[in-house]
Amino acid sequence: DGQLVESGGGLVQPGGSLRLSCVASGFTFSGSAMTWVRQAPGKGLEWVSSINSGGDGATYADSLEGRFTISRDNAKNTLYLQLNNLKPEDTAMYYCANRKIRYCRGGVCYTGSGDRPDYWGQGTQVTVSS
Repeated sequence: DGQLVESGGGLVQPGGSLRLSCVASGFTFSGSAMTWVRQAPGKGLEWVSSINSGGDGATYADSLEGRFTISRDNAKNTLYLQLNNLKPEDTAMYYCANRKIRYCRGGVCYTGSGDRPDYWGQGTQVTVSS
């Protein structure tokens, strides 16, 4: 079955940057839309960004204010999330998942047609603190 492994999280000061990676295996990554979701301490899942299979179509949560960039390298089976100008409110566990997720509700994330991810990573922790 498919697996996703996130990495790249860490502790950074406000205004700093991180680049998260998600390495996929066990499924056809190049044919799958992908998503980043995050969960802040004590809060529910929040959809962050999605990208189409070819890497030329991306969507973002409005709340990010243009600070994040999603990308992928299909030759490396890897999804990325560039986090810039980080704020304390960005502190969360960041997860990757397959499918073009549009929203999360009640602890479950969905595509626009109601499908749910098949695969989730274990998450990578991003902590933004001075």
